[in-house]
Amino acid sequence: MKTLIYLLLTLFLGIGSAPATFAQAKKPLINVLIVDGQNNHDQWPKITYMMKRYLEETGKFSVDVQRSYYTWNGGDLVEKYKIQGVPTTQSLPKPKMDSAFHPDFSKYDVVINNFGWNAAPWSDATQADFEKFIQNGGGLVVIHAADNSFQQWPAYNRMIGLGGWGDRTEKDGPYVYYDQDGKLVRDNSVGKAGSHGAQKEFLITIRNANHPITKGMPLNWMHTKDEMYDRLRGPAEQMDVLATAFSSKDNHGTGRNEPMLMTIKMGKGRIFHTPLGHVDYSVECVGFITCLQRGTQWAATGKVDIPVPGDFPTENAVSQRKFVDNP
Repeated sequence: MKTLIYLLLTLFLGIGSAPATFAQAKKPLINVLIVDGQNNHDQWPKITYMMKRYLEETGKFSVDVQRSYYTWNGGDLVEKYKIQGVPTTQSLPKPKMDSAFHPDFSKYDVVINNFGWNAAPWSDATQADFEKFIQNGGGLVVIHAADNSFQQWPAYNRMIGLGGWGDRTEKDGPYVYYDQDGKLVRDNSVGKAGSHGAQKEFLITIRNANHPITKGMPLNWMHTKDEMYDRLRGPAEQMDVLATAFSSKDNHGTGRNEPMLMTIKMGKGRIFHTPLGHVDYSVECVGFITCLQRGTQWAATGKVDIPVPGDFPTENAVSQRKFVDNP
């Protein structure tokens, strides 16, 4: 009896004095890999750096970066925004293939692609490993020009749902958009994929307010100055368009409501795709930051518990958080 009382007392005192109970224990971090290094957009090193910070600030993610040996543009920014453990490299002539680029995808829950239209093909072995990663339940986040990449890779085109440039045409799949009556259209007409007008602020319209990524967001919110991609086309299999923006003909657009937030299912894998995020001020949009955080969490886990912040943009006003390198 004395032993039982002693054990109960010890348990009671331990619970009262311990810094955290089992219920309060921290959940394991989501392991994220950002891949970059081949991008026609000058600011890709800074945007990778910003995205890494935005994810880590939530306390929910551990983020690694693996850079392709062949870097494109952004040479000064590669040096300025150094990431610990990631080597800096010089710009080289465009290779036919980066055979040395072969991350161990199995170490991660989700991969973020920050490549561009001029990304050199991955080796057959790297492609096969990445396809296996997605099919087995790995997540993928596609940012801006990453939907221009790898036009000759059929599985990648299925992963991203819709893509642009890279000689994509009607052979690669339909245009997908919402018409003026709010109907989702799959348009098989002839034409090239990918265009945009001048950068500007534009209104995002939520089309699926019940998805974990968009749930709780205003049904309409202003995105800060950015390129608005339009005329994207692709397989669009198992794709859900979460949000659109109107591409005005006054800005060389289509006169259609073009996808801006999408999810795609492939095997057991989940993909979040946004064409937003051209340069640093675009990525500073609180709407973009929130979509990145929630989209990455969903791609990795299928669930979202990151809240929509109080400074989220409204239907009438953009909201930006000025990025500070060393806060």
